[in-house]
Amino acid sequence: MTFDLKPYLAERARHVEAMLETILSPESQAKEITRPPRLLAAMRHGALNGGKRLRPVLVLEAAKLFKREDEGVLQAACALELVHCYSLIHDDLPAMDDDDLRRGQPTVHKAFDEATAILAGDALLTLAFDVIAGDAVHDDPTVRLLLSRELSRASGLGGMAGGQMLDLESEHRDRTEMEIRLLQSMKTGALLRFACRAGALLANAPIEDVERLSRFGEVIGLAFQLADDLLDVEASPEAMGKATGKDAEAGKATLVGLWGAEKTHAELTSLLTEAETLLAEYGDRASTLTALADYIVKRQN
Repeated sequence: MTFDLKPYLAERARHVEAMLETILSPESQAKEITRPPRLLAAMRHGALNGGKRLRPVLVLEAAKLFKREDEGVLQAACALELVHCYSLIHDDLPAMDDDDLRRGQPTVHKAFDEATAILAGDALLTLAFDVIAGDAVHDDPTVRLLLSRELSRASGLGGMAGGQMLDLESEHRDRTEMEIRLLQSMKTGALLRFACRAGALLANAPIEDVERLSRFGEVIGLAFQLADDLLDVEASPEAMGKATGKDAEAGKATLVGLWGAEKTHAELTSLLTEAETLLAEYGDRASTLTALADYIVKRQN
């Protein structure tokens, strides 16, 4: 029987959204002085604007695979989502991708201003490490420290931010398949790999399972970027909730541009097969993760 992902994903996203609402409440936390209303409003605009919440859901489902489901896991999942939301705010800035719309709404620098958008991104990134260090995340402080370090590395110089730099440097330049794979594994793949790995770590999974989930995250990370690049070529702005065709206009280095659509579709099918193979030993317990892999490969927006 095929797992019906859509309502389940929507329900999971609601739980994430509720926790983000709590994290981004107006009340100052211990050792904070105050939360400036305009900055908080910009942070909320960038973080509480819908979306499928794929990254935090992957954390939740990877932890559930190894029998952990509680508020602490949800808190860790939201820490990752705060990092992702910060990256979107900064990506949309005029100096980066220069987008006016995100999920059909004005981007943060359009709804507020550029300086406020930069600070909102800075504050979301910083807040993520406050959240993932919370006592509820794991009863072992060594695990919380490990998660914080791995999130930092997935987000920063050797991960997402570094990948963004390589992406900017690749505009209007020829790049090999290996070079494009490298930048995409950092720019997009690092956070998705962390999501799957973190869930297993949160649930105290055996190391072989942590590594298996890490590889699953790498595979779906590449698939996500390939599907995203295909949608930029094939989908309408209405379906995407943002402008399309911008990769070619900006001279971005993508595997779609290197291979063409037909080979990209074939590669996505191959990646889905690998993802399913990695999860096969878990049987029905991994049905949601398998459905998420299928969704990533075949998504329409």
